[in-house]
Amino acid sequence: MAYLGSIQTHRSHEVAARATAGDSANRTGFSDLEWSIIRLARVDDLWTIRSRGLLRRIWNRLTGRGNPELANERLEALRRISVLSWHFGFSVPGEDVAEFLTAGFSPDQYELLVSSVRAASSAIARPISGEAFA
Repeated sequence: MAYLGSIQTHRSHEVAARATAGDSANRTGFSDLEWSIIRLARVDDLWTIRSRGLLRRIWNRLTGRGNPELANERLEALRRISVLSWHFGFSVPGEDVAEFLTAGFSPDQYELLVSSVRAASSAIARPISGEAFA
């Protein structure tokens, strides 16, 4: 059950985030809302980050899928980089990282995001016991 994996926030990053909550450029952590977006991006497919054309809008309407994009541009940039990080880790194209940084996030936040996603991914992929494969 890969979707049950969780990302654990680090206490030091929470303290730093609270201390600099007013200045988003110097933040080193994420708020609870931002962490929830990162966790939810685990189940998003790569097609959800592409721009919606006419055919895709029609297909979404026919299949009952809603628009996966968030209304807040800053949070949408976080969702997009999170989806890419869940799929590719640190191998995200530079344009997408630049878009994330332009949205008001810091390089430290990007590193924290990808490190947390990789740790959660490896915890999901690791078997519970060696007996499962015997």
